[in-house]
Amino acid sequence: MPSLDPAIAEVRRAVRAALSPLPDGATVIVALSGGADSLALTTATVFEARARDMQVLSLTVDHQLQEGSADVAASAAVAAEQLGVHDALQTKVDVFADGDGIEAAARDARYAAIHSIARAEGAAAVLLGHTLDDQAETVLLGLARGSGAASLQGMAPVRTSEDGMLWMRPLLGVRRVTTRACCTASGIEAWDDPHNLDDRYARVRTRERVLPVLEAELGPGIAEALARTAEQLREDAEAFEEMIHETIEDIVEHAEAGIAVSVAALAANPAALRNRIIRLVVDSEFGVSLTRSQTLEVARLVTHWSGQGPIDLPACTARRSGGQIVFTAR
Repeated sequence: MPSLDPAIAEVRRAVRAALSPLPDGATVIVALSGGADSLALTTATVFEARARDMQVLSLTVDHQLQEGSADVAASAAVAAEQLGVHDALQTKVDVFADGDGIEAAARDARYAAIHSIARAEGAAAVLLGHTLDDQAETVLLGLARGSGAASLQGMAPVRTSEDGMLWMRPLLGVRRVTTRACCTASGIEAWDDPHNLDDRYARVRTRERVLPVLEAELGPGIAEALARTAEQLREDAEAFEEMIHETIEDIVEHAEAGIAVSVAALAANPAALRNRIIRLVVDSEFGVSLTRSQTLEVARLVTHWSGQGPIDLPACTARRSGGQIVFTAR
């Protein structure tokens, strides 16, 4: 027998490892754009699912942002059927750009649609085709924004939504060149999204200009190094998260129209933990994310108290009252 192409073998191994926690017979949905990454993911998932009696569905979302997008979605569905999925699903979404831009709006609309359909189909997990290159780009973009460790963690290999749905990225350790080689070796024709070459988007400029320059000037392996950084930061964040939840149970109490946190307990913690507690309390209670400058202003009520008045924050105010920092809805 001819040996298995190395690219096909690598993609299959990655998918096999991702599917291993799922029960035999489970239903999974592959988010399929028609590009090389998602097609490689689809063909490997279909192959690995056979031995586990799993049902594989594909779902293609038409964002209706490009001329001919419906034809692209239809072609992706046909390709998925040829690869052996149980059902090739399609859906359309309306994308309305907001302050975060068209990319973020499209992503939010896409994920909402995928989530809804996955729940309706009884899927145990949604598989996404992000690669190691996507992870490296995400880390670089987060670094450029100065948005802290949360952004530098990149994308998680597995995320669980509030209703228990698993979102898996089996290919985060696989290079984009490998997914393309997998498609070529499998005789699969992939679609190239024109948006992936449009340098109006920061991610495209990062992919086409920034990473190649870093590779040329600093040597090969930059993408892998950035992905390793994201993995290490996620490990740190998970440890911090556990510490925070253990600490919060003892220092937080409900207050009228809000929530209160012990000043003494916040002061006793290191700055990194104190700031994370402040952000988590506000996010959990009021559903808003504080910027670093806002977080530091609240922390000053603990560390540099000189009688300053309430601090206006998104959806709430923070003030020091006796031995507590009290967050009150606005």
